[in-house]
Amino acid sequence: MSTRPYDTLVEHYERCLQEHGDTFRGVDYTKEHEVDIHYKVMLDVVRPNAGKDTSLLDFGCGASHMYEYMTRTGRTQITYAGLDLSPKFVELSRSKHPSVQYYCLDVLTDPDKLPDFDYIVMTGVLTEKRQLSHDEMWAYTQRLLAAVFKKARVGIAFNTMSKQVDWERDDLFHLPIDTLAWFLKKELTRHFVIRNDYGLYEYTTYVYREPVR
Repeated sequence: MSTRPYDTLVEHYERCLQEHGDTFRGVDYTKEHEVDIHYKVMLDVVRPNAGKDTSLLDFGCGASHMYEYMTRTGRTQITYAGLDLSPKFVELSRSKHPSVQYYCLDVLTDPDKLPDFDYIVMTGVLTEKRQLSHDEMWAYTQRLLAAVFKKARVGIAFNTMSKQVDWERDDLFHLPIDTLAWFLKKELTRHFVIRNDYGLYEYTTYVYREPVR
């Protein structure tokens, strides 16, 4: 039985993995040609002046497809690590990439077990709410963003579903941009970028500790 509301999200993704295996469907993407778009946009959070020792945590790494995208596209200057709440996904990722550091922990309950990183990206972590209500998912989102931002020395990136769509799905988390912007300004920082320019029915937000120099 689930003890945390967000365990329902973990269980959903584990069912996808069981049904579809180590594929884009196994992490609940529906269109294969859109997957690399997500990863490229997420990695654009890394500022151009980042050094070769820049560290990045793939929060909610799933089957480490982002790491494989980074390797395939030559993003080798970034030191990658992965984190997932699901032991099944972490076990799969470790079996494929034994040299990569992986974490299987809940940053909301065990923050001290996670070190700091230059950047933390969350692809698909906040796009589905499944059985959770909008208010439950928004409460979880606020707690999670606050906890993750504390672990990022430079900034974080995450995506969520847009409200500027023709229709909404009940199982997805459609978050008004204005609601998010006021939360970021009040609780985290006013240095953020919202991207809605890459053709999907979502938007990605970059949140930085410092403005661009």
